[in-house]
Amino acid sequence: MKNKGLEQRLGDEIIDFLNTRKTLNLASLDEDGYPYASYAPYATGDECIYVLLSDIAIHGKNLKNNPKAAVQIVEDESEAATIFARIRVNYQVQAKHLALDSDEYKVGIEQLFQKHGERIHKLAELSDFNLFRLTPLGGRYVKDFGRAFAIAGNTLCGESIDRLRDGHKARIIVSEEAKAS
Repeated sequence: MKNKGLEQRLGDEIIDFLNTRKTLNLASLDEDGYPYASYAPYATGDECIYVLLSDIAIHGKNLKNNPKAAVQIVEDESEAATIFARIRVNYQVQAKHLALDSDEYKVGIEQLFQKHGERIHKLAELSDFNLFRLTPLGGRYVKDFGRAFAIAGNTLCGESIDRLRDGHKARIIVSEEAKAS
């Protein structure tokens, strides 16, 4: 996409959308490489996403063992103009388990606290909860039918956003009579 103004508007839309959601869908990989789908409350940080996960939860164990994952933040069904084209942002991410004594851990917990309230501090005090930084490796922003955009780069809005133009195509149905001729 060559239009930097449009790229900036789409980037602002993505950030606004992320700020209005509270949970994400998380696809992590188990020890055999099979995907496991779950959800988690999240907060955004400096070009990343923070999630606080328990070791009891399968996705918490999975991210400790394999940092490759994907997330989806999606418009609520009750808010969508159509259930078939809900607004959504998808990212492939690299997870990093943050050390309790790191500055980034403090920043991540504060971001989660600002978004979700005091429960975050109570969960962070439990020894089985771990904070993960999810760094985007690229993604996709979908606004509606035929309005999808590739997000390239390691930030929430990417270094570039390109419109996907290989849209939906009508299925051509050939009748039996036409096949016979």
